[in-house]
Formats: sequence, structure tokens, C-alpha cells
Amino acid sequence: MLVLVMLYMCFQVSETQQLQVGLYSSTCTNAESIVRQEVERAFSFNRGIAAGLIRLHFHDCFVRGCDGSILIDSTPTNVAEKDSPANGLSLRGLQVIDRAKARLEATCKGIVSCADILAFAARDATELTRGMGWSVPAGRRDGRVSLAAETVDIPPPTFNVDQATQLFVAKGLSQKDMVILLGAHTVGRSHCTSFSDRLYNFSQTTRQDPSLDPNFARFLKVQCPPYRQGNVNPNLVVQMNRSPTLQDNSYYEDILAHRVVFTSDETLNSNSETVALVNEYASNNTDWLVDFAEAMVKMSTIGVLTGPAGEIRSNCRVINP
Repeated sequence: MLVLVMLYMCFQVSETQQLQVGLYSSTCTNAESIVRQEVERAFSFNRGIAAGLIRLHFHDCFVRGCDGSILIDSTPTNVAEKDSPANGLSLRGLQVIDRAKARLEATCKGIVSCADILAFAARDATELTRGMGWSVPAGRRDGRVSLAAETVDIPPPTFNVDQATQLFVAKGLSQKDMVILLGAHTVGRSHCTSFSDRLYNFSQTTRQDPSLDPNFARFLKVQCPPYRQGNVNPNLVVQMNRSPTLQDNSYYEDILAHRVVFTSDETLNSNSETVALVNEYASNNTDWLVDFAEAMVKMSTIGVLTGPAGEIRSNCRVINP
């Protein structure tokens, strides 16, 4: 059993961000505990929800910043982020955010943003999967725009190391941050359609990605058999690694063994700097846990709305009238 360690981080706020640890201690005393209770409740029924909540926060922050825009529903005149191809099959945990928001509105109406709920929930989900917690700087306000077309900023599983690095750097994150944050793939599951090209249609000269461990490829083909016209069933999923409900460094061990499902994970082997980090984290679980907590705090400040910008949505799915 990994002892859960709360990592207290002193967060130096900038004039533009104005985020603060413990922001709701006087205005909504139980804000963080209410979110925690809803995450724990969902986790008790389905441990896979933890990975969904972590990714929900990640996918939110990479489009328009951490402003809760991923939670907004589509309308007859607008296709929102959550319904884009980048998100359509992979989003989980939306109901957890809804339940937490409803309780918070009943307790302290108009105080806690949906964007902050996402940040709290990602931290809580990490702890429940035996990762290391962190103090969440709060004060994000909710955005009023959600466009499916803008989800091109979310790094797809098919990207190589250079392409992925460029997207992370564009968000103010380093290549090291990228390697650390991709470690979130140690929990959860993936749809077969996200990596089926590596099994059946890799290139004109070889149907299977030669970088895949042969035994692992055989296992994946059993889990993701051909379905129709060479495609795979879009409803089939596989676990991301051998411990899909545990935050640990097995993801990095799997990269070195060529037993990861995504091209974007395997490609970390192709760059001297990223593979050096992979080796470091594969050999030291604690280093990765600490660095992951720090990188999540850094990611959670991308493009935040504060002060008079944005709003505090009363319903996370709908912008205020």
C-alpha cells in the first residue's frame, strides 16, 4: 500500500491569475469536501471514474484554458467541445461534476466555479488511485464559449514526440511537463479505435506497427478484433496498462517494454531527452508522483479567467442567461 502523502505547494500568484489556495475557506467552507464526497461516491461504484475525471480536467485546460468550457452542452446552433471527435467517446465523469455543482449551489449559491470543481475533482481522483495530492489554487471563473472546432489543441494519440511537444509548449508547458503528464495514462482505459491502426493498418509495407511488443500486439488483437471493413468495434475498450486503477510508474516501464497502446506514448522512446525521463521515472515511482502533482498544478493555471472575466455558472452545462 502506497502511503498517501499530501503535497503542500506554496503557489505564487500573478496579478493576472489571482489564484489562491484555500480561496473558499470563508465564502464556501465545505466546497472542497463536497467535491471530494461526490468523487468518492462515484469511485466506490466505478473505480474507472478517477481516470475520467483527471482527463476531463486535462481536456478542459487544453482548449481555451481551464475554464470549464468542456462541460457546456451543445445547442442547435453550436457543437460544443464535448461533442467533438476528440472528446465524443472518451469523456467520463460529467455526472460527478453535475452532482457536486448542484450541492454547492444549494449550499453557497454562485460562489464556486465549474472550472474549480474540475480542478478539485482531478486532485481527488489522483489521491483515490493512490497518487500524491496537492493543494489546489482556486479562483478560476467559467468561460462562456465552447467550440468543437477548437479541440484540435488536444494532443491526439497518433502524434509523434515532436508534434506533441509543440502542442504542450504552446500551452506554456515544457517537454518534461509533457512526459510527466502523459503518465496519467497509467490509469483508465482506451477505445480500440484510438490505436487500431497500429494493429491492422500501420503503413503500406506493414500492417502492424513493428515497435509493438509482439506478444502485446497479439493480446490487443484479441481484445480489438477486426469488425467491419477492416475497422474495429468503436464500443470496445482495453485497459491502459496492467494496473488501470493505480497511479504508479508502471506506465513508464511499459513504454520501455514497448507495451503501450498509443503512438504518442511509444514515441517517447524515439527522443533521447524524453527516453531519459522515461528511464528516470520507470526506476523511481516517488519522483514521478511528486513531479506529477507539481505538473498538474502548473497545467491547472493555463489560460484561467479571473476577476471580472467569465462567470460562475449556476449549471455547468449551460452558460448563464
